[in-house]
Amino acid sequence: MFGLVVRFNLRDDSRVEFDKLTDETVAQIRTTEPGTLVYACHEVEDDPDARIFYELYQDRAAFDAHERQPHVRRFLADREQYLAAPPRVEFLNLRAATFVPADALRSS
Repeated sequence: MFGLVVRFNLRDDSRVEFDKLTDETVAQIRTTEPGTLVYACHEVEDDPDARIFYELYQDRAAFDAHERQPHVRRFLADREQYLAAPPRVEFLNLRAATFVPADALRSS
């Protein structure tokens, strides 16, 4: 598995637009990218202008395929107008993990 964490610091007035762009992109990732295992955007407690993305891919090739998708290319271009600073990206290589079965996440 291959992953990354990205921190976005948003301009004060851009949260709604950035979140809309993110929601549109996540919807397309969910339906068109089988190698993308997790693509999650988190709000940061006590910092309403920050977002943390956690992305987990089947492997580096799945990440590379993700980066080539038209909806991702659009996100990468359009996000710039909402950012107060360049994003901070940290690439991850899985060392140890435990996973909850997908069925367990749906039954609540």
